[in-house]
Amino acid sequence: MRHSGRCHCGAIRLAFETDKPLAPRACQCGFCRRHWARTVSDPDGSAALEFSGEPIRYRFGTRTTDYIICATCGVYVGAVAEIGGARYATLNLNAFDEPRLDLAGAPVSYDGESAAAKAERRRKAWTPLRIR
Repeated sequence: MRHSGRCHCGAIRLAFETDKPLAPRACQCGFCRRHWARTVSDPDGSAALEFSGEPIRYRFGTRTTDYIICATCGVYVGAVAEIGGARYATLNLNAFDEPRLDLAGAPVSYDGESAAAKAERRRKAWTPLRIR
């Protein structure tokens, strides 16, 4: 199944392909709670981001991941990590053209996770990404 989406103004576009049902997560960190983020990923799928301007790449915590926010409209579209020379992403379901508001995010917490543990979890669970 192919999903598409964008920030509110269209400066950031996304594509997500997966054969699995969408299973959103609701991270309990302050950033994700403040954005009401519900993120999805599939390590067997594919993701693409396309920028028509430079987005805000916000880093916090272990500072190992870019949280992609539109510099024009402020929408959080997803997070990108580079691990071992490859890019991986988790995407905010709320930025999809069909955001599936019927799907609640399963609460998750990554408090206390080391940078190495975060990288390994993301490499195994996030979606391979290409940026156009």
